Amino acid sequence: MSLFKKCLIAGSIVLVLAAAAIAGGYHWANSPLELNPAQLDVTVKPHSSLRSVALQLNRGGVPVEPELFIVMTRLLGLQSELKSGNYEFKTGVTPYEVLQKIARGDVNEYVATIIEGWTFKRMRAELDANPALRHDSVAMNDAQLMSAIGAPEASLGNGEGLFFPDTYLFDKNTSDLDVYRRAYRLMRVRLDEAWLARAPSLPYRTPYEALIMASIIEKETGKKSDRPMVAAVFANRLRVGMPLQTDPTVIYGMGESYTGRIRKKDLQTDTPYNTYTRMGLPPTPISLPGVASLQAAMNPAQTSALYFVSRGDGSSIFSDTLGDHNKAVDKYIRGQ
Repeated sequence: MSLFKKCLIAGSIVLVLAAAAIAGGYHWANSPLELNPAQLDVTVKPHSSLRSVALQLNRGGVPVEPELFIVMTRLLGLQSELKSGNYEFKTGVTPYEVLQKIARGDVNEYVATIIEGWTFKRMRAELDANPALRHDSVAMNDAQLMSAIGAPEASLGNGEGLFFPDTYLFDKNTSDLDVYRRAYRLMRVRLDEAWLARAPSLPYRTPYEALIMASIIEKETGKKSDRPMVAAVFANRLRVGMPLQTDPTVIYGMGESYTGRIRKKDLQTDTPYNTYTRMGLPPTPISLPGVASLQAAMNPAQTSALYFVSRGDGSSIFSDTLGDHNKAVDKYIRGQ
């Protein structure tokens, strides 16, 4: 047999083998995978090499063949496109679909929502109950938690008011301390922004005192348009030396003894948070205030009003004098 024929046969064999390899690779790339359990999450770590990604998938329960996965990724030119994060896969997914999902960065994000007006205690209970978080803070008291996230206010003993109410996205098995840290830092940013834009001559010496006021405003009214007026009433009372006399602070000071109804004797029972028996601001915030309350505290309405009472529809009526206030109370509270 001539050398030419031998080369031709050898070349044909190579082509056949290459075609078979391509066909086999195509079949593998598009064959459904059986997962156990049928739905699972795999975390691809930041700065992982292509080989490391393939191995992380395998260890996480997605049985891709590492070498074939590497070859497929390189053939498609996606080796520099793989993104870290938490990914959800279900039985039936193909290796090709796994690769495309990671290249798109189609991460499986979870949500923790913190509501304006919640207390820090309520926030902790909600995060403790979130099944997608890793609960590293569960055995910590408030001061220990604050210390763990690097908050200098740890010496206060609690984190009331220091976390911004918002919706936070995170990968599964993220430490709850990461969510606390992000919410704390965001409140610092929002508070600093509001403080820098504050009106002149406010009766607050520090941003923290303004935060205390914002937390009271948050609990006093759910109507955003009334908040600058509520803020003005409280600021006016501080200026003239009147007690704030706000029920939400009394309720906060009652703690677990509050059952949904506030009585006259509760208003007369002294606690650090009873603004009927004590002058000035309470020692800490009483809730987690949102942006509207922060802005209202820093920029109260221009008014001489010293009193307000609820109309019963969520809005309030404001009065400059005690006489006018009593008339409003008779009309809207006593129904006279």
